[in-house]
Amino acid sequence: QVQLVESGGGLVQAGGSLRLSCAASGSGFSFRRYAVAWFRQAPGKEREFVAAVSHRTGSTPYADSVKGRFTVSRDSAKNTLILQMDALTPEDTAVYYCAAASGVIISQLRSKSGYGNWGQGTQVTVSS
Repeated sequence: QVQLVESGGGLVQAGGSLRLSCAASGSGFSFRRYAVAWFRQAPGKEREFVAAVSHRTGSTPYADSVKGRFTVSRDSAKNTLILQMDALTPEDTAVYYCAAASGVIISQLRSKSGYGNWGQGTQVTVSS
């Protein structure tokens, strides 16, 4: 069982930045075995993919809506997944979730159904 705990959310003005963290723990967890990802869910909307890191290749796919503004990275020494968010807009307002899964193939990285471990989420609110 993998435990994921997000932090770093908050209220920021449009154009500002936030840095989200996701601390991963649990027996057998390592970034070499688990793909990790960020998803977000705005009120009244489906949970959507934001960014991921493949455990097989280290590739980092992004949703088109965040490409060029968000950067996902891993701190292997701390088992922490990072999401640096810059140039935020009100459309980025959502609860952001960290997810992890073993055995995910690259074509499934963007699909929430491929992830069996989820954090509790952290709220990000961007004011205009």
